[in-house]
Amino acid sequence: MESVLMFCMIFIGLILIFLGAKKRVEPLLLLPIGFGMIMANIPGAEQSSLDDGCILSFFYQHGIKTVVLPCLIFFGIGAHTDFGPLIRNPRLIFFGAAAQAGIFVTILGALGLNYLGIDFTLMEAAATGIIGGADGPTSIFTATKLAPDLLGPISIAAYSYMALVPLIQKPVGLFFTSSTQRKINMKEMDRQFGVPGNVTPLKKFLFPIFSVLIACILVPTATPLLGMLLFGNLIKETKLVVVDRRMVEVARDTILNASTIILGLAIGGTMEADKFFQFKTIGILVLGVVAFAIGSASGIIGVHIHNIFAKKKINPLIGMAGVSAVPMSARVVQDMGVHEDPNNNLLQYAMAPNVAGVIGSAVAAGFLLRFFMG
Repeated sequence: MESVLMFCMIFIGLILIFLGAKKRVEPLLLLPIGFGMIMANIPGAEQSSLDDGCILSFFYQHGIKTVVLPCLIFFGIGAHTDFGPLIRNPRLIFFGAAAQAGIFVTILGALGLNYLGIDFTLMEAAATGIIGGADGPTSIFTATKLAPDLLGPISIAAYSYMALVPLIQKPVGLFFTSSTQRKINMKEMDRQFGVPGNVTPLKKFLFPIFSVLIACILVPTATPLLGMLLFGNLIKETKLVVVDRRMVEVARDTILNASTIILGLAIGGTMEADKFFQFKTIGILVLGVVAFAIGSASGIIGVHIHNIFAKKKINPLIGMAGVSAVPMSARVVQDMGVHEDPNNNLLQYAMAPNVAGVIGSAVAAGFLLRFFMG
């Protein structure tokens, strides 16, 4: 029976490789995860990341268990991220915060599965809940600290659903908004009320410095992730002609890509058959979809509440981008807005809660780690 399950895991690994190579679904991650799963489940090979002495074990012990790789990935993401839309429209950060409600609803959902015989401890439920932020590195960071045995399925759920953003978010956007609301033209609002001022290079340079001071003082347990994210953004905004170019290229390409590949191999190595084929894994995969949908809906509801009291109405679809799937979620908002009004441009506004969601999910993870680990 054990051998049958191991061959099933090898088959799943081949499916992930197919999705990454042929369908271009997160290839940088699914290819190494699939290959790592194959290595970990070859009978007699003993190449699991939990076996001392093998390469996958080295990657896991020194890259994931120490949370070095998720932090390096955040460093590379920071070098890609433009916080200009958020600085230009700072109030949109609240919709990024509203979308993090999916995290806490998912925690309750995981605990609710206990009544169905799927036993989640409070720490396992908290680790699973981070999937609701649609942030792969943060999910891995939290799972490593709170529920290392669930690292594999949590990682698969977090990254798989990031690749399925359009399929999950479009129905949510249609359900929670009317056609009239989706037609709210942000350009017309700007012409009527005035466009926010341009973001100067100095503001962009100072933003990561002040952000890391404020966020990490309030939530020190989030310092590893937020610090690397904002440091990556800082070197992007330095504008030093020679040094900046080399540093940004290394952060965006070399470090980010290499860290993601090694991370994927290590995660695949943890997914041994006897640990993966459990009802708890199925529960995590189902909760991942629910969490992503709830997070998207929470952002939209946040905009609806804002519009009740505000003179300047905001297109509710923008709140849907408050999850951390950057920039996929913002692109979905743009596509849905253009479908209703070809002259509308929501992308520059959707990017503000989108990048705020990255910070928000890291802060939420910091709160959970502080609560459970002191």
